[in-house]
Amino acid sequence: MPLIRADLALKHRLMAESPFRFFRGTFYRWAQLFPRICARLMDAPQLLGVGDLHVENFGTWRDSEGRLIWGVNDFDEVCRLPYTVDLVRLAASAHLAIDGNHLHLSRPRACRVILDGYVAALNARGQPFVLAEHHTALRQAAVERLKEPEKFWQKLYSFREIKRQPPSSALKGLIRLMPERDLKFRLSHRIAGTGSLGRRRYLALAQWRGGSIAREAKELTASAWKWAQSPRNVGKIFYGKILEQAVRVLDPFVRVRGRWIIRRLAPDCSRIELSSLPEQHDAVRLLHAMGWETANVHLGSAEPAILLKDLNARAPHWLHSAAEASVQSTLEDWRDWRRVSSHSQT
Repeated sequence: MPLIRADLALKHRLMAESPFRFFRGTFYRWAQLFPRICARLMDAPQLLGVGDLHVENFGTWRDSEGRLIWGVNDFDEVCRLPYTVDLVRLAASAHLAIDGNHLHLSRPRACRVILDGYVAALNARGQPFVLAEHHTALRQAAVERLKEPEKFWQKLYSFREIKRQPPSSALKGLIRLMPERDLKFRLSHRIAGTGSLGRRRYLALAQWRGGSIAREAKELTASAWKWAQSPRNVGKIFYGKILEQAVRVLDPFVRVRGRWIIRRLAPDCSRIELSSLPEQHDAVRLLHAMGWETANVHLGSAEPAILLKDLNARAPHWLHSAAEASVQSTLEDWRDWRRVSSHSQT
């Protein structure tokens, strides 16, 4: 995969800012260390999992009925892995968010709530999150972010226009996702995210019937989890497969074309950052929903009875213990990274 060096340099600076940023930017390192740090969890049933799951990998989109849907936002690192990987990574990210004062509850309770949501969804065989009539806490978080759409569009238009055309598969995908044929659009390179920062991302902006519209093409590669386990045989991309199989209300504006994910961008169709949450947010309900949505994804490739049986056989507080060990490892790596990063800058 061709990499954009300036974006990688930005990613490295962001990783030095906080443990949470570092955590988001280093799933490849997580994939290397998890089998050693959480060896007892590697025998768990395998399924098609998110891989790079964390508390900022959730967002909203509109379904074919125009309803606002909430769920996992990004499947760049999807792979077959033990189901415990997703749960521990989500719980570890919650620990770091709590340490950063973004979520207001204790670490042990965060793990209990995530696991409660996961188990409840398994018993119910899953249910997507439609924000029209239910899920008040999630709806409030989403609506808070939608109050100032001008900032969203200003940021997209701030990216410098590029003259060189994207690869043909990406360009064709962008054109086909436009609402009209022959619609003229402005092409930019989009700088976004942390884990995928450095990849090619093409942004197409157009004016259509009185307002702005946006489409993005982001390059995909096989999961770092597969790379870490068997680097000589990294396997294929499962992005499209997990979307089809999960208990989910699909986004009609998402397409997988070879090594590219093509999607609509809009204020109501993007990732929800913790900084955008209302000041008085309900962290318990939010984490419970994240645990539930994790099960929604897992139920696409695993039977609930198998997962429940494995969960019931595990020791009490296993998730909290695993998350604590993972966070400690992340903090050690982050401190080393900061030392190296500050030394290289001087």
